[in-house]
Amino acid sequence: MAFFDPKQWEGKLYSGGWAKGGAGNRSVLEPATGDIIGNFGVASIEDVTRAAEIAGSAQKSWEAVSYEEKSAIMRRAGKIIEDNADVLTNWIIRESGSSKGKAGFEIHLVAGEFYAAGSIAMASYGQLLRSGRPRLSFARRIPVGTVGVISPFNFPAILSVRSVAPALALGNAVILKPDLRTAVSGGLMLAEILQEAGLPDGLFHVIPGGADIGSALVVEPSVRVISFTGSTNAGRMVGELGAKHLKRVHLELGGNNAMIVMSDVDVPAAASAGAWGSFLHQGQICMTTGRHLVHSSVYDEYVERLSTIANGIPLGNGATSEAPLGPVIDSIQRDRIHTLVTSSVSSGARLAAGGTYDELYYRPTVLADSAADHPAFKQEVFGPVAPVLRFSSIDDAVNIVNQSEYGLSLAILTRDVLGALDVANRMHSGIVHINDQTVDDEPVAPFGGVGYSGTGSRFGGAEANIDAFTETQWVTMQSEIAQYPF
Repeated sequence: MAFFDPKQWEGKLYSGGWAKGGAGNRSVLEPATGDIIGNFGVASIEDVTRAAEIAGSAQKSWEAVSYEEKSAIMRRAGKIIEDNADVLTNWIIRESGSSKGKAGFEIHLVAGEFYAAGSIAMASYGQLLRSGRPRLSFARRIPVGTVGVISPFNFPAILSVRSVAPALALGNAVILKPDLRTAVSGGLMLAEILQEAGLPDGLFHVIPGGADIGSALVVEPSVRVISFTGSTNAGRMVGELGAKHLKRVHLELGGNNAMIVMSDVDVPAAASAGAWGSFLHQGQICMTTGRHLVHSSVYDEYVERLSTIANGIPLGNGATSEAPLGPVIDSIQRDRIHTLVTSSVSSGARLAAGGTYDELYYRPTVLADSAADHPAFKQEVFGPVAPVLRFSSIDDAVNIVNQSEYGLSLAILTRDVLGALDVANRMHSGIVHINDQTVDDEPVAPFGGVGYSGTGSRFGGAEANIDAFTETQWVTMQSEIAQYPF
């Protein structure tokens, strides 16, 4: 059978092997065409309970497996991805509306996450501690047991695997609930990859479902850590439910990320960076550049160049064209984007480019003369929209940026990089990129936001991932039983 042959998983989820879902089937819709391109099994509450039982049983043996074997499985998974990149890329394109370039880049990141997880399995996992008594005292990191992962639709594979891979490498079992709109590329294909790589049975489960399945996963007693990526509103509910059940919850949420363009920039380069940050994958990225703050001395040229770029970007089906932008995920998202654009124009913004759509294809849009209280500037759009605001003093820019409740990613473009670092010191942001746009992520770098963008937890790199997916255990050892006065 060919790798990831739909005949293997058609109408199924993955829990204790390929199995029927207790809540029936759901069709896979291609946003670019509206066609049905497959179907998968949908989980019931009983499926969550069953997955947790299987995972808990399998995890004990997996914890005892040597780090060499855990690392080898992660590395094999990375190689399988590279060897089957065409198949996996095609599913990301067709299911999530990605362009070929975006999907190929995502697959490259997914392979990198598995290779990085291979190194995490070999990382140091403890610390010697001083003690005032004659004994050996140390802290060691141990697996939490079972990790629940809830992932979104926009970068479905990477936003699942950045939690799945390190959690498994550190000795845990994982139950993944992908978004129903991207359950194949965000979950089922990971099951095939890990099965092919030799991951022991029962350690990884994919249970597609709606909010009820996510809630069941959070409250399941044996699931001790929840890793959630998604909207701030949904994350707030997950965090509240997790706190009620004394769970550790890692929340990576939305962003309304700013790019500050200083007076001394190379304007063509800045406009190119701004276009990439705002329009990549139709703006459906938590790190998207959602606010452009441009110094008044270069404002007019920046808006003109950004609008020219936006007007020149072709849209099309990534499966049949080389167009760099595809459709947004569904009509609900398209209509929300358009409402924010039109209400901002009604509030005084000038439509310099875009603002129109055909089916799910929304034109890259530039909103010049934006103000801090305009809807598309104030809110996370999650669409290909670039609101541009003029500023005169850096103090004004800092104040406007910090007014946002979000704090994920920030970009500062300038020739004065040390001055930009001083500006960064004044900003509330989990990520700062000087002389780059806001969309960036690497497997070895700690990723996460503050404020409404997350709880300060991080993914990426050995230290952050070990903190996320293990518990600390303090151990002391001494040669004689201690003497006490009782």
